[in-house]
Amino acid sequence: QVQVVASGGGLVQVGGSLRLSCTTSGLTFENYAMAWFRRAPGKEREGVSCISRGSSASYVDDVKGRFNISRDNDKRILYLQMDRLKPEDTAMYYCATLAGALCFDAATAHRYVRNWGQGTQVTVSS
Repeated sequence: QVQVVASGGGLVQVGGSLRLSCTTSGLTFENYAMAWFRRAPGKEREGVSCISRGSSASYVDDVKGRFNISRDNDKRILYLQMDRLKPEDTAMYYCATLAGALCFDAATAHRYVRNWGQGTQVTVSS
């Protein structure tokens, strides 16, 4: 059974940083692309970033230059380093495994989700 567990959320001030982690089990982590999504209050869930098996990454425009996705295949952990946080980054953040090894576009990664994890709340206060 595949398990995907996100953690690392919290309350942070504008301009601050957080690092989210996503641990997995029950799958061969290094074979799959992975992604982060978020759902802000009153909005649809949206893609944030995705990373292919070979660690090439895609970001949506809102987070480019501020967020960095990475993966540790040995530990089977996905990370999302979030810097220069803004109030509009406030959301529930989800990680997910994707079908296949590649992800070219974070904005459309939701089409290829294989396993969802539970969310971790990020709140940015002004």
